[in-house]
Amino acid sequence: MLRLSNVHAYYGKSHILHGVDMAVGEGEIVALLGRNGSGRSTTVKTIMGLVHGEGSITFRDEEILGHKAFDIAHRGIGYVPENREIFPKLTVRQNLQLGEKRGKKAPRWSFEDMYRIFPRLKEREHTEAGVLSGGEQQMLTLCRTLMGDPDLIMIDEPTEGLAPKIVELVAEYLKTLKGRGVSVLLVEQKLTIALEISERCYVMGHGAIVFEGTPAALRANANVRREWLEV
Repeated sequence: MLRLSNVHAYYGKSHILHGVDMAVGEGEIVALLGRNGSGRSTTVKTIMGLVHGEGSITFRDEEILGHKAFDIAHRGIGYVPENREIFPKLTVRQNLQLGEKRGKKAPRWSFEDMYRIFPRLKEREHTEAGVLSGGEQQMLTLCRTLMGDPDLIMIDEPTEGLAPKIVELVAEYLKTLKGRGVSVLLVEQKLTIALEISERCYVMGHGAIVFEGTPAALRANANVRREWLEV
């Protein structure tokens, strides 16, 4: 579904990604792991057209590298940024409405789906998003992206700073996506959740892929974990 081939990315003159090769298949959850500064967030921003890149990025066999972010979103890629970016003066429901993609005959997701996944959002439906807790804002951001009915969703650090109970809810959310046939590229530092729900994982270091394999293979590879993941 999504394939990166020899992707390089830059912030001005700074060379951040160095020949990244990776792929996400249909209905697959893939984890992108690594320490802060390894290039994980830059990778998803490059896919989304937010950072200048070189090489090749294809989605459903069509080249998307160099396209604008809105065009990439309309092709079926959703992006949940690390900083959440909710609209603080709008209510929960209004934020969700902004995520809707017009023109699709039968979207996979409804307001009722969102409230079923995260019942707390139903309770706060008419509350301004700016007064929500950090966990509630993360729920809202995840659901707003889903309202656009993406075929692939890229999620950057969804559990950062969240309480353990909310982390469990996020894990269930990701499993729900897979059950509905949505592919997921998960950028995550917490190995526990990433290895529990992903089918394959990549590890990044210094802007390059240094490991690709199954969660079981990563668990068994102490050298990779020690060199590129453990603090």
